[in-house]
Amino acid sequence: MSVPRLAEALGRFLILWTVATALMLIGGVAHSDEAHPPGATLTVANRPVFVFRVPAFGLSPQQRAARAVERIGNLPTSLLRSPIEVSSFTHEGTPGYAVMIEGEALFSLFPGDLEPGDPPLAQVSANAARRLHEALLARWEQGSARQFGIAVAWTALATLILVLVIVALQRIARLIAKRTLAVRERASNRPLLDWRRILVSVVAHVIHWIKIAFGLVAVYIWLAFTLTRFPYTQPWGDTLGSSLIRLAGRVLLAVLHALPDLATVAVIFLIAHLSVRGLHAMFDAARSRGVTSVAFQADTIGATRRVTAGLVWVFALVVAYPYLPGSETDAFKGVSVFFGVLVTLGSSGLVSQVMAGFVLIYSRALRAGDWVQIGDSEGYVVDLGALSTKLRTRLDQEITLPNSVVIGTRIVNQSDTRKAPGVSLSTSVTIGYDSPWRQVHAMLEMAAKRTPDLLEVPEPTVRQIRLQDFYVEYELNVFMRVGAFKFDVLSALHANIQDVFNEYGVQIMSPNFVTQPDAPVLVPKDRWRAPPAK
Repeated sequence: MSVPRLAEALGRFLILWTVATALMLIGGVAHSDEAHPPGATLTVANRPVFVFRVPAFGLSPQQRAARAVERIGNLPTSLLRSPIEVSSFTHEGTPGYAVMIEGEALFSLFPGDLEPGDPPLAQVSANAARRLHEALLARWEQGSARQFGIAVAWTALATLILVLVIVALQRIARLIAKRTLAVRERASNRPLLDWRRILVSVVAHVIHWIKIAFGLVAVYIWLAFTLTRFPYTQPWGDTLGSSLIRLAGRVLLAVLHALPDLATVAVIFLIAHLSVRGLHAMFDAARSRGVTSVAFQADTIGATRRVTAGLVWVFALVVAYPYLPGSETDAFKGVSVFFGVLVTLGSSGLVSQVMAGFVLIYSRALRAGDWVQIGDSEGYVVDLGALSTKLRTRLDQEITLPNSVVIGTRIVNQSDTRKAPGVSLSTSVTIGYDSPWRQVHAMLEMAAKRTPDLLEVPEPTVRQIRLQDFYVEYELNVFMRVGAFKFDVLSALHANIQDVFNEYGVQIMSPNFVTQPDAPVLVPKDRWRAPPAK
């Protein structure tokens, strides 16, 4: 992930965090309004000092708060660091406390301002005086050029550290990617549903998101630290810092509570892993001892391995599900239902492809290396997968056919592994009745023996398949070696047939004629390489 993209992700996180914080604050205010009597909060230097809840001196709570803000705002800078005093008094028979500075009253507190369960009025007044003193000191520091310069310096240092952390995370991610490049390339060459390819992909994504998570945590810490450097925003920074500490504590506590369940999950997956290895050992033993059945054929044992391993792992996941942390929460159940709906709606085509693939594998209609004709496509089978079949044509083109299409199409498999590892070929010629059929048989067999890619065993076979009105149709059946391309071999075979028939003076034609020609229609040998032939 590049630095601009990381910056964009961090920006999105900050926006989402700000919106979420605002929503929580709004929710908190609404909840506060419902749980407590309405009042007016006295805020100084972005710090809450006290909440007025009852009228006094003919003023409403809001007017009392406004009057206190006005008096505190009019204090000279020289008094901002002066001690705050608390003095008791009685107004119209009601006891109260006045918060003063240098003998000047700033605001007053009465028993009606307290909430049920609050400490005595004297203690509440002392706490309000202490918060006011802290707010006035923050106000004084906010106006100090020296304090502001120190805050800016700390912010610059924190920003530099943040940049170094992000760069370090980026370099570590690149180093991990470089060290694991070979593993990822090997995994990418495996089938789509191979567990090693899936595992490598999951690990790569986990590393990527861990890098982003560390970057976001670094930005969060930087933001909290920076806000605490400035007196006005210090309450926000303290809130962020305490929230992060509480979150870390909850996460650590949750991890400690989840350790027994995680140990159970680890044992379940270990048993599944050992079971899969045992099944693989059984399949290897069956193959080495020559045991044969539908599931233990050489070309079906691989699919049987994958099916049994998949069933074992699915069963293990079902058993381990209740022990996964958070599996009992409504959010986890909602996500499970969501993915279940996605699988139900989107897997019908996938399931049909997989089932068609299993039908092809276990019916043994074709296998890798066979020369087949499927509909209009003809070529070698290079891959017979769970989802599709791939052919390599005579033009060296790779054709991918979905298994559901293959299973519903006529398949012609020209490979024969019972007699010899070869591919069946056939071609035909039409020769007149004036040529001895035994001679034609011998010439066709001679032409087959001259063709390099044809096998000597099984021997070529010649049949007279049709006796037409004016000619006999002969068919030559041969086997070519596996790996040769059919049409190249047929081209060479046809050339040799023409040469042999010309050598022995037998014309190749279907003589739909009125009168017999005076001389055979042939090409003399001295004209076989007439220009521009070489």
